[in-house]
Amino acid sequence: MPRDYRPAKSIRVLLAEDQGMMRGALALLLGMEADIEVVAQVAAGDLIVDAALTHRPDVALLDIELPGKSGLDAAAELRDQAPDCRVLILTTFGRPGYLRRAMEAGAAGFLVKDGPVEELASSIRRVLTGETVIDPALAAAALSAGPNPLTARECEVLSTSADGATVADIADALHLSESTVRNYLSSAIGKTGTRNRTEALREARQQGWV
Repeated sequence: MPRDYRPAKSIRVLLAEDQGMMRGALALLLGMEADIEVVAQVAAGDLIVDAALTHRPDVALLDIELPGKSGLDAAAELRDQAPDCRVLILTTFGRPGYLRRAMEAGAAGFLVKDGPVEELASSIRRVLTGETVIDPALAAAALSAGPNPLTARECEVLSTSADGATVADIADALHLSESTVRNYLSSAIGKTGTRNRTEALREARQQGWV
């Protein structure tokens, strides 16, 4: 399609990326595609749903690691509040666990950021036709990695344990008893094959489980 031709109805895209330079570059490059229009840009995850409800994009292009709320959590909310908006996850971190979580959140695609913009534009068009678009290398890695061994509650307790939180802090934040928190932490440590909760959290993050 010639770049100087813009159809009457372009594909409307919402872009969520916390790095300003990356966000601006993506918006500029996608805007050069004749049939794509970036209608909203946000830098935080908790702004995504409001922007989608205001601007009604056809596709939301979301980074995972965003301030306020992760792109994966926002994808799940978009599935419920803006079901006509297709979600593409675009991330630096091609972790198998992230792919599984993205699919569970209703994402239509998962790509890593080092691909060419032409491939990204093509993926935006493809998800609108009902296709699911996944980076092939990441799909293979996800299959070989197997499922997440941690329960949802174990993931939640591990995530809450970050930044030096004590067992009492975790228990208070999640409305659990301290003994229950210790049990969840112990189980997570065992399942990740690590020595302590700090290592367990690091391993869970590297795998994309939390």
